[in-house]
Amino acid sequence: MSSETPASVETPETKASRASRKDDHVRLASAQQTEGPRRTDFDDLEFVHHALSGTNPELVDLSVELGEWTWPTPFYVNGMTGGTETTAKINRDLAIAAAETGLPMACGSMSVALDDAEAAKGFTVIREENPDGFVMGNLGAGRSADDARRAVELLNADALQLHINPVQETAMPEGTRDFSTWLSGLEDIVAACPVPVLVKEVGFGLSRRTLTLLADIGVQYADVSGAGGTDFLRIENDRSPADDFSMLTGFGQSALACLLDAPPEWTTETTMDDGVSNRVLLASGGVRNPYDVVKALACGARAVGVAGTFLQTVLDHGPDGLVDLVRTWQTQTSALFALLGAQRSTDLTATDLLTRGRLGEFARLRGIDVTALSHRSDVLSRRNQL
Repeated sequence: MSSETPASVETPETKASRASRKDDHVRLASAQQTEGPRRTDFDDLEFVHHALSGTNPELVDLSVELGEWTWPTPFYVNGMTGGTETTAKINRDLAIAAAETGLPMACGSMSVALDDAEAAKGFTVIREENPDGFVMGNLGAGRSADDARRAVELLNADALQLHINPVQETAMPEGTRDFSTWLSGLEDIVAACPVPVLVKEVGFGLSRRTLTLLADIGVQYADVSGAGGTDFLRIENDRSPADDFSMLTGFGQSALACLLDAPPEWTTETTMDDGVSNRVLLASGGVRNPYDVVKALACGARAVGVAGTFLQTVLDHGPDGLVDLVRTWQTQTSALFALLGAQRSTDLTATDLLTRGRLGEFARLRGIDVTALSHRSDVLSRRNQL
């Protein structure tokens, strides 16, 4: 049975198995967070430092425009969990912190809530604690358009994340390995969903080809969700060592790689028959600090999702600890904007970037002009002189 396909008969054994999987995911994700720092593609991206190009932090505006949405900060709480007693407490703490700081928040996959009314409490707690905030529901590929509507209604969601996770499903003992209907299913949901749909990966990246396919079926929002953060391949391998897929370790692309390789329909405004269609590209995957947020924004993300770092904070320090962390991130993000001469997040797309190491190799192999990336401010300066 697919992890996202509804069970025909929900037995006590099925419920127990799902609950165990949800709690296993949190436990193993937390264990990855506590292993200490590791090098990622974020470490392969640098800014060219221009010492006299900064601005005043008091002039910085952290709010971001994302199509029909306006968010107060360029980062948000990405989808994580829900559906068990343990994960309900996590969602409660995340929602309290989101309500206090104004951060948008997504939940984890709601499939269990659609199949088991008792499990729904692990998600509805988000709205109870954050009645006026921007909240995103979450479903995976394989669910129906009717399921999408039910998920939105259950959470009174402002948007719906649809996650596509073929690598995880391949390694998951309970997963599906038939992905042939996913694209048509996504198209049905996008057409029928009463709120905007945001399609995301779960840590292996959305390639240029995939983003083009999503644009073709009418998707307006996408989160590339790249490698470098919580490793769901490793989590599933740890859950089922007898069916080991560790041969796929390192599979996929990082968030920065996906952003740099994104097709024009996701990086520029395109004129449609009924006006201007401004698709919104978001990023997540291995975001550790405000500097990673700023790097993703500079590579074209309009906002940046954070999961593992925020999860570990609420596990260790509760909602108050996360509120303190978010306040610090907001202050530091403003300071980094000012250092780089950016008053708004969109100004960062004119900063000069140096791509090194694995990220630089990816860029060159994909035909991305890394020299042009390192001279973007020169182009802006020439435009301003015309």
